[in-house]
Amino acid sequence: MSRTTEERATFWRHPAVPETDLLKARYVTHRFSRHVHDGYAIGLIVSGVEEFDYRGTLLRAGAGEVVLVNPESVHTGHAGVPGGWAYRMLYPSIEAVAAIARELGGPGGTPHFPRQVVRDADVAVLLRRAHQAAERGDALAASTLSRTLFARLLTRHSAPKPPAALPGEGRMAVRAALDLLHESLLDPPTLDGLAEAVGARPFPLLRAFKAATGLPPHAYLISLRVAKARHLLLSGMPPAQVAAESGFTDQAHLSRHFKRVVGVPPAAYQRAAGSYKNRHSRIS
Repeated sequence: MSRTTEERATFWRHPAVPETDLLKARYVTHRFSRHVHDGYAIGLIVSGVEEFDYRGTLLRAGAGEVVLVNPESVHTGHAGVPGGWAYRMLYPSIEAVAAIARELGGPGGTPHFPRQVVRDADVAVLLRRAHQAAERGDALAASTLSRTLFARLLTRHSAPKPPAALPGEGRMAVRAALDLLHESLLDPPTLDGLAEAVGARPFPLLRAFKAATGLPPHAYLISLRVAKARHLLLSGMPPAQVAAESGFTDQAHLSRHFKRVVGVPPAAYQRAAGSYKNRHSRIS
């Protein structure tokens, strides 16, 4: 494979900040499908340009810019230039970021970033240093720098979350539908069944669901299944069993959707995470 098309990606768990994944990657032809994260996606574009659709708006992030994706926000990702892009990403949980917000005396609720691409040289340097410390397995430096990074982002780039556009009745139906999908990964209802269960009609529920999440229920379910698969893979469960436990038809079905959302196949994700964990457990 030529250098111009070489792609590489490595995932691992943060050595000190709970429920936080990290990614170091370079992509050229890979395209992320429309998906959501249950936490934040915070990254630095190291080189090239990434384009991504964020809630219906196409954005571009170039070298030195910071990407801020809020939880449960539908987005994609693909190369914005022929040479692709390289980046370093952190995926902290809502609680990890909200805890810093509380320490800073911020308002309650889930912190929100209104701008998804920002140019902030200080934050960029801090993100790179935090990510590199986590890559080395330096728990003290990585935790200190990561928490400092989150605090800097919150003080400089967060704002109150805008009110939901849906009326209260629509929000309640969508919330109930989301809860039901979380509970039904293996045997989800039909759209009619979902609507009946939450006391709504099928087409109004579908419109409200897409307005609230950016995805129809069946596509949102795929994101939930991939998230479940990631946790099971990190626990060491074999990919074939993970496919069955997370609601995919078989391992090939899991692999296809997993790579479109995460950026690497399930087995590669599991090997990279296991290798990193074992390497740093030996160091400690």
